[in-house]
Amino acid sequence: MTSASSPSSPSSPSSPSARTASTGSPAPSAPPAPPAPRPVPTRSLGTTGPRVSAIGLGAMGMSALYGDADRPESIATIHAALDAGVTLIDTGDFYGMGHNELLIREALRAAPAGSREKALISVKFGALRDPEGGWSGYDGRPAAVRNFAAYSLQRLGTDHIDVYRIARVDPDVPIEETIGAIAELVEAGRVRHIGLSEVGAETLRRAASVAPISDLQIEYSLISRGIEDAILPAARELGIGVTAYGVLSRGLISGHFGADRKLAADDFRGMSPRFQGGNLRHNLGLVERLRGIAGQKGVSIAQLAIAWVLSRGEDVVPLVGARRRDRLAEALGALDVTFGGDELAEIERAVPRGAAAGERYPAPQMAHLDSER
Repeated sequence: MTSASSPSSPSSPSSPSARTASTGSPAPSAPPAPPAPRPVPTRSLGTTGPRVSAIGLGAMGMSALYGDADRPESIATIHAALDAGVTLIDTGDFYGMGHNELLIREALRAAPAGSREKALISVKFGALRDPEGGWSGYDGRPAAVRNFAAYSLQRLGTDHIDVYRIARVDPDVPIEETIGAIAELVEAGRVRHIGLSEVGAETLRRAASVAPISDLQIEYSLISRGIEDAILPAARELGIGVTAYGVLSRGLISGHFGADRKLAADDFRGMSPRFQGGNLRHNLGLVERLRGIAGQKGVSIAQLAIAWVLSRGEDVVPLVGARRRDRLAEALGALDVTFGGDELAEIERAVPRGAAAGERYPAPQMAHLDSER
């Protein structure tokens, strides 16, 4: 403890206040405090779901499908997201065969106290994998639902999952049975809300007839707008929100992907039709059109593309797959981007609906998409 006669004491002749008093000169003013960071606004996941941050963090790339990731940086990115006010974290129990859930558990345990209570964890389940990393379908049987949930709860180190959804519809199990099994987990307190993923309007209606559905997770971006025909209107009619993934089309329309980029052998984009040959050249040409508009507005291409998804409605929550803190900061900057009607029209003239070359998944995976039927 510093004594009253210590040179660093305020009453000491050598202290700044004493010198000011003896010379009569005014004390220098303190520099202005930096502005407080803008709080991340919130949106509701449908009429029955929770309020979440207007942008969510998709954690898949921290464990799988985009090549190697930096584990410490991934954890730091999750912490940065929580610090910024991002509350929605999306994962899948099959991302890295459980690795992603364990990573999120580690990040939340190392975060400040109360972080688990602030974070809303959305989990997809149902994908069947093999030891070589292959895919062998989806399992939506009620017994499998309970099994998948038990493992996720253990890996996440939590007593509940905030939003639980099957990743793809199991064609051999009526969706009503799968949703009924999740509803039983809700009644037991193991799940808080029921979601869906990549389903069409008819399946959405059938699921909603069984139990309240908070949100539909589905790809939606400037170059993936198929949901606007029937799926998005059905979701709005039913009071179901949309969590939009692929808002940057896996980096394709981020402004950071070049034609000469070398992809790792385990990077999903190496098999994605939109990243192949002439398709890639065509799609990067669309990005260049966006570059000019973004430059005029003083924002990055990624911010422009994310802000476009945000502009689709208060019931749409974009998920950004940031694996690094700088990419997260860039994505959150989209929250400050607004458009006038003329600007939206200019963007959509530059990248009209259906302008992308190539399907969004390889043919075998497209066959699993109820949303594409």
